[in-house]
Amino acid sequence: MKIDVNQLAEHFAYIPFQVEGVYRYAKDPGVPYADYTDSFPGFVFPLTGKIQFQFNGTPYIFSPGKVVHGGANMKLDQKTFGRTDWEYILVLYRICDSKLEESSFSHQHFELLTGQSPRLIELITRLWHVYNQRGGISKFQTEMLFRDVLNETLLCVANRQNSCESHTLFERVCNYIHEYYYQSLTVASLAEQYNVNRNRLSYVFRIHAGMGPAEYLLKYRIRMAQEMLFTSKAPVQQIAQTVGIADPFYFSRAFKKQSGISPTEYREKFINNPC
Repeated sequence: MKIDVNQLAEHFAYIPFQVEGVYRYAKDPGVPYADYTDSFPGFVFPLTGKIQFQFNGTPYIFSPGKVVHGGANMKLDQKTFGRTDWEYILVLYRICDSKLEESSFSHQHFELLTGQSPRLIELITRLWHVYNQRGGISKFQTEMLFRDVLNETLLCVANRQNSCESHTLFERVCNYIHEYYYQSLTVASLAEQYNVNRNRLSYVFRIHAGMGPAEYLLKYRIRMAQEMLFTSKAPVQQIAQTVGIADPFYFSRAFKKQSGISPTEYREKFINNPC
């Protein structure tokens, strides 16, 4: 089940909850498996290996890089993968307000893709150690650490989603540029084409290409011009217009800046030295 990470964050921001238990499980052939989940909902934090569990018939693979949530009293089935070792930490929690519990995420099963996060592993491991200590301070630290764990989990998911979305946007705009570079493209028209803010588009290009979209477009046009200079006898001014640059003087300056030599010198160089 797909979950909106922002809605989940808002849910835990406003609904009172507390930790009911923190347990560490590892592959052990002598330990029987339960047919149902606990009477409390919980988060599973895989540490190593791989094992599959089904919550009410829906399969989830427990493996590092993801966190799985299961609701209370759900039908549970498990499947191991050969002799693969596995280990995970389960954190059970309770919604403290019975009126809010019915409308909460606690009755749902879902998966959160966090990616590899050493900090998350460090926090969940520390939570397990603190929970198994005695005294009021350890109880207080357990509650605080669990919130730190949830915070890190949600941040990892959000960052990963943003990264995937930005990479998809980058690839789509790049493909568009590669296909329509010869048209009158601008940063504004590209942003409008993909219904994004110009600042957002510029940010995405700087993250994935190390330059803004205008510079990327210009470099691609010059690259296409280089091919045309080598493969055709068309005048430089015509080639400039063909790649989408109407001003031949601007084209020559941009070409020399990127190639180190003028368009004419570039053509002569490759005609005289085709290899």
